[in-house]
Amino acid sequence: MRYIKYALLAVIAVILVCVSLANRESVQLELLPTDLAQLLGMDYAITLPWFVVIFGGVAIGLLIGFLWEWIREHKQRAEAAAQRREMDRMRREIKRLKADKHEGKDDVLALLDEAS
Repeated sequence: MRYIKYALLAVIAVILVCVSLANRESVQLELLPTDLAQLLGMDYAITLPWFVVIFGGVAIGLLIGFLWEWIREHKQRAEAAAQRREMDRMRREIKRLKADKHEGKDDVLALLDEAS
């Protein structure tokens, strides 16, 4: 199974290298449309290879998706944490009740009673 994973990663790496080599030409990215940028005096632009723009867009999309899901699942995580705290509280109470039940008994009898 590990070899299949490595083979798949190698195929993905080859595909990414091929896409990068096929899209090496530069493209100019501008912050705002030209007319609006001149009007506001914010004529910012950067020149990047096309594959950087493509992979950057994919990476930003993945990050936004992960953040969206993390926020969406907050309610389930909070509920699971509350259930975990309740379980811990109940375990402590059970342990305390068992100790109270066996108080004053012989240790051997308490162990036998606990095992059954």
